[in-house]
Amino acid sequence: MTSNSDITILFLGDKESPIFDWLKSIEESVIQTSEKITPEFITSNKVDFLISYGYRHILRKNVLALFPGRAVNLHISYLPWNKGADPNFWSFIEGTPKGVTIHYLDEGIDTGDIIVQEEVEFNLDQETLVTSYEKLQAIIQKLFKQNWQDIKSETCNRQKQDGKGTLHKAKDKETLSYLLTDGWNTSLSVLAEYAAETQAPK
Repeated sequence: MTSNSDITILFLGDKESPIFDWLKSIEESVIQTSEKITPEFITSNKVDFLISYGYRHILRKNVLALFPGRAVNLHISYLPWNKGADPNFWSFIEGTPKGVTIHYLDEGIDTGDIIVQEEVEFNLDQETLVTSYEKLQAIIQKLFKQNWQDIKSETCNRQKQDGKGTLHKAKDKETLSYLLTDGWNTSLSVLAEYAAETQAPK
């Protein structure tokens, strides 16, 4: 591996991402893609470090094997709760902890060791799914910037996830789409009421 001050970073996510822009602004050597990647792509671009944020593809073992301790993901849930799709939505539907997590990537879906996380509270009567999503994004971006140098130098904390938590697929939300009475502008109170009703003792 090259020296820590001279590494090539692959950012997996939207090219308009604030994190990608920030990495460029601090003069990191960073390239970006939102497409599926292969080991050949990694070696041909001489990538040393991988950052995933809003990436839509699962990374396979043959790719992850090239980044031991150097592949991280930014996920807007308080892991191990709400791994997978629509974590913000499910945190209110199921009444589980809400927050953000930066973790190492492994072969599972959002199952890697936790680097840093932060629990987040919301005003259910005043906030919507949109505003809560924006709040989580702002917090995880700030958390990443605060911890990037430790992550990059591989001196950051690392701990295994505690418990099984929950996992959701994109299609899981379909049967509950009727709750989104105002789309993503639906009040959090609507989802919280559903959670209270479904979790009440029978």
